[in-house]
Amino acid sequence: MRGLAASGEDGVRADDALLWRGAMPVTRAALLTEALSIAGLLAEALPPGGCIVNLCEQRENFLLASAAALLADRVQLLPVARGAAALAELVREYPDSLRLDDDELRRLRAARAGALPPRELVPADPDRLVMVPFTSGSTGWSQPHPKRWRALAASAQFNSVSLRAAIGATANAPLSLVGTVPAHHMYGLEFTVLLPLFANMSVHGERPLFPADVAAALSQPARPRVLVSTPLHLRALADSGLSFPEIDLIVSATAPLDDALARRVEARLRAPLLEIFGSTETGVIATRRTAHEEQWRLYPGVGLEPGADSTRVSAPWFERPQLLQDVLELRGTDGFVLRGRNSDLVEVAGKRASLADITRRLCAVPGVEDAVAFQPEPAASGIASRVAAVVVSREVSARQIAARLAADLDAVFVPRPLLLVPRIPRDALGKVSRAALLELTRRSTE
Repeated sequence: MRGLAASGEDGVRADDALLWRGAMPVTRAALLTEALSIAGLLAEALPPGGCIVNLCEQRENFLLASAAALLADRVQLLPVARGAAALAELVREYPDSLRLDDDELRRLRAARAGALPPRELVPADPDRLVMVPFTSGSTGWSQPHPKRWRALAASAQFNSVSLRAAIGATANAPLSLVGTVPAHHMYGLEFTVLLPLFANMSVHGERPLFPADVAAALSQPARPRVLVSTPLHLRALADSGLSFPEIDLIVSATAPLDDALARRVEARLRAPLLEIFGSTETGVIATRRTAHEEQWRLYPGVGLEPGADSTRVSAPWFERPQLLQDVLELRGTDGFVLRGRNSDLVEVAGKRASLADITRRLCAVPGVEDAVAFQPEPAASGIASRVAAVVVSREVSARQIAARLAADLDAVFVPRPLLLVPRIPRDALGKVSRAALLELTRRSTE
């Protein structure tokens, strides 16, 4: 782990970079010296025990705010819901808190006053509460999950080993990260914030979304280059027809990635793809090369206790075991196969199926651009309702899509209704809430 004291040589070299502004590297020393100045202002503005609500959207600002919060000994709150009502509720829950958005962070950067004495970025106390990320709420209410330093340090260590091992790099070799994911979600936090701060990696300051923008961003940092993305974004890249600059690794998470898409992405971007398994509750706990293997490989020290409809996860750096709503099947001493989420498995007419599998089959239909299968609320009689789906398609009709599915699925699991919509309201990680699906279905059937 590297802290402030370990930073910096004279001159700007790619090996010294913590951030890339386009093709220009910004050194670790320069960025963390600025973070120390901001930390002084935060220490003056907040009482001990006060929290910083990190609302920065621009990755450089988010990184600076995160480093400043660590240096000022202040806890970061990382809400996913950022509407006025949600933030007002958060402030009521954490009254001694200060909101930091991009505008406020830019003001603090300009102030350049109140610097603290030089100190290490790494907290001295491994049990120190560092941040509180919140779940996305895609399967229910958004929930806080406090993170102590020991858990974040373990995450950075194992993730850095996995990335370097995947490309055959040495233990502390510098890597350049380009992320299409936001920094405040746990996935983006682990790979585009913790790894640059604590694992001798650097990150591109932008969050490119469209294929041409991703291609441009990937061409700018020094190699080895790693793309940190999601299945939704990777599918768009594979379908774009664009040529992409040379990269060394692709990382994917947030939703299951099927092997066919993984192979297509690897062929299109000419790089291996490493899929990540984790959650806000646990952080990353396993990886796999999806194009070549079904089984996930656990990080050292992680233990699983599968149940009928959930799995208990333990690790030495957890405060307590965590219960995931995932159905896992153990393979050997350090592997497992994912069978689905508790909320993902549906039963109709005494038969069971996976909503993720139905969604995968929908997206595989030629002409379908996006799709989500889900199960509406049960009828008042208590009898399980059929599977429904919302689909984005400009080339094939709902009838044609249903006919294609009927060849592979039991008739009771062919979605009805199967509604064509202009777009599916996904968040920045590609997730869509159940409430949004129900509302989309209601409006489409009016």
